[in-house]
Amino acid sequence: MSPAFTQLYILILCCSYTVSAVDEAFLTDPPDYIKECQIADKNFINCSTQSIQQLFDKLNDGIPGLNSIKSFDPFYLNRIRITQGNSNAINLKVELANVKINGFGHTNVLESIVYPKDYSWKTTFMLPEMKLQGDYSLFGRILLIPLNGHGEVFLEAENMTVIMHSKTRLYEKGGFTFYNVTNCRVDFKIDGLKSYFSNLFNGNKQLEDSTNKFFNDNWRMLADALYTVITQTIEDILLDVLKKIFHYIPANFFINDIPTSKQLYGGSKGTGAEARRPK
Repeated sequence: MSPAFTQLYILILCCSYTVSAVDEAFLTDPPDYIKECQIADKNFINCSTQSIQQLFDKLNDGIPGLNSIKSFDPFYLNRIRITQGNSNAINLKVELANVKINGFGHTNVLESIVYPKDYSWKTTFMLPEMKLQGDYSLFGRILLIPLNGHGEVFLEAENMTVIMHSKTRLYEKGGFTFYNVTNCRVDFKIDGLKSYFSNLFNGNKQLEDSTNKFFNDNWRMLADALYTVITQTIEDILLDVLKKIFHYIPANFFINDIPTSKQLYGGSKGTGAEARRPK
């Protein structure tokens, strides 16, 4: 083996070790910002609700050692593409880029349910205010209004109540049980929606202003039209955040009587390579 090849080989090994070490880093002692609960306890839902509230509160300051979450409030998304044609009244193709979302820092957790059958979750929380801004490209129609434009979009939702359904798969690492969050689906309702789309009609300011006024006067209709856009945005944020948190913090620190994957799934199911190395 030549000296140059040897140096390259060592460099690759070092890089592989570094990536592996970062990927496998996790807490080994219960943190003070999580309330440990027992799913067998009759007051589990109250305990779990307090625990998840404390977790959201801690995200505002940043979880020590969890450097993969750069910012929670505001949260940034690079791009979202959505095609929506669920009725004769709504037919939209929407693309959002450089998206900035404010409001998750004031999350009020109303209820956190964990189902012992498969350890999936149902979490209900409220955001007093959620603001979204970014660049948009939009083509289609809402009711009788044809839309074809690109510019900046601003959305501000008031008193947003979100119901989050999360699917998980248990796996083991370092003697602990972890959640692999595999899916996140949300529904929401709001008390109001303010909006503004710039350059809706390629420079026709009068038509742009009248359409924006119509959207704000009829915000429920706009909220229905943008329901898929808003839900996918929230789902993308929460799935990304939850995956990172629960690969870092053992599930044992949330539920101290949680089973291992072998105990839950039986046999070797859930303990293979996929369970050991979640994506």
